[in-house]
Amino acid sequence: MNIIFDRPESLKKTNFRYCPGCGHSIIHRIIAETIDKLGIREQTIGIAPVGCAVFAYDYFNIDMIEVPHGRPPAAATGMKRVLPDKIIFSYQGDGDLAAIGTAEIIHAANRGENLSMFFVNNTTYGMTGGQMAPTTLAGQRTSTTPKGRSTESAGHPIRVAELLSNLDGVKFSARAAVDSFKNIAATKKLVEKVFLNQINGKGFSFLEILSPCPTDWGMTPEKSIAWLRENMIPFYQLGIIKDLTDQEKK
Repeated sequence: MNIIFDRPESLKKTNFRYCPGCGHSIIHRIIAETIDKLGIREQTIGIAPVGCAVFAYDYFNIDMIEVPHGRPPAAATGMKRVLPDKIIFSYQGDGDLAAIGTAEIIHAANRGENLSMFFVNNTTYGMTGGQMAPTTLAGQRTSTTPKGRSTESAGHPIRVAELLSNLDGVKFSARAAVDSFKNIAATKKLVEKVFLNQINGKGFSFLEILSPCPTDWGMTPEKSIAWLRENMIPFYQLGIIKDLTDQEKK
């Protein structure tokens, strides 16, 4: 049976290099389809940092810029202030956004910058060998926590969407996942919401997306999906955490 891949206009005709079962390719397609649906391809600029997310510039058929590790929110702030008519989004992983880039995301959120921020959480440093990340679950084994993460020595996993929701500058914060058809459909609705918030001048919008990492978790793609459902979703609960976008423009 021949399967026809209807490629979104906002994706290049390039094969993904992500590991089998990785969620990045699904998330890329969701974002690209949303950009096409909203008709904003010619005015959209994406920002990719270091980590697995860095490959985004190879796949999105839009203007893309690569910036140093953790700095997309700072770069996005400058670009949006200079080019307010552009739709600017960042695409970051947990090692990038929640570790080296903690200050940048918190201060951009606190300022209430009119941006769309996408955060891919797979509880590990994907590109560099699966080390413990700020989002690694308690007891989870990684290459640097072979006996499991100890909260006594390494602290607790950070719920970034909840953390940012406490800042007055944040207008929208939510969490989604790409582990099932149902959750992929819900993710797509939230991605569209995050873009529309910027288009309508609503302010800072943040979407955390739970994603499997079979390679660094040492699992098959199928088992990684089950692990995400059984371990990540109970801790990182899905849904809208904060939504003030029904208010007047800031």
